[in-house]
Amino acid sequence: MARVSVGARLHFGFQNLSLAHERLYGGIGVALSRPSLTVSAERAETLSAPDPLAERYARRSLRALDLSGVSVSVEEHLPRHVGLGSGTQLALAIYAAVAAAYDREGAVRPAAPVLGRGGRSGVGVSTFESGGFVTDVGHPTTRFTSSPPDEDDWRVPALLARHAVPGDWRFLLVIPEGRGEHGASEDESMRSVVERASPGIGDEIAEILTRRLLPSVAEGDLRTFGRAVAVVGRLNGAWYADEQGGVYRPPVGEIVRSLDTSSAVEGAGQSSWGPCVYGVTDDERAEAAVEAGERALEAAGVEGSVAVVRARNEGARIRS
Repeated sequence: MARVSVGARLHFGFQNLSLAHERLYGGIGVALSRPSLTVSAERAETLSAPDPLAERYARRSLRALDLSGVSVSVEEHLPRHVGLGSGTQLALAIYAAVAAAYDREGAVRPAAPVLGRGGRSGVGVSTFESGGFVTDVGHPTTRFTSSPPDEDDWRVPALLARHAVPGDWRFLLVIPEGRGEHGASEDESMRSVVERASPGIGDEIAEILTRRLLPSVAEGDLRTFGRAVAVVGRLNGAWYADEQGGVYRPPVGEIVRSLDTSSAVEGAGQSSWGPCVYGVTDDERAEAAVEAGERALEAAGVEGSVAVVRARNEGARIRS
């Protein structure tokens, strides 16, 4: 048996969504220690998997590895469609587990397109590989078409920068009930956003990334980092506003505004399409940050969960 464990990820946004610039997308995100996913795989003559999604990724993994059968179990799940990267982490974990069960080379980056993952953002693949804070190079804008490419007709964007996250940094996760966009609906929304995105926003994000975000994580400047990712999130939200009902998907805006009033949180925003809200804090203020998250849910009038977690500065754990 082979077992693969990996944590979730936050997606702070993209560097550019305008067709007026040379490169498109360029994901920015960070690996988390929790919540986590654990997948196991055993050699078998036929395919056995617990649900249709796991079966799909197992079947594609077998095809990529030229194998005929495997028994897959998902022992621990990530919450789906809330902005924590559940789909990509599940696909990569299953592939890595199947490869390890058969003592095969299990590099996930070249396999991701066959699995149908990593087409726009490379954040999920990069955090699976190495953890930490990551940003990727995106794709040449000339690759964009009005219709999505075939699922294996791309390469995962190369890693542009990766930094270990300081050990005392923490991330507040406030997850209201509900689900973000995914699947065909997400693809349609993204195409609509890209076709009308303002290039000026990309220019602003480029300056924040190079002058504030990358230097702050490299130097361990929590306050600057938190405020920078929050601005990147707001600027991305301006691109998405027509698709998600505002700069943040409701009720995320109310939660973010509440967190912005807390001295325990240095910056807050929406991960991916939400509804997960993140806040940047540290270990000394973790308890106060949880209280701020609970107040934010109450102020928004919604149910949900609140946790403070560490970043993860290593790749997925693979044991066989």
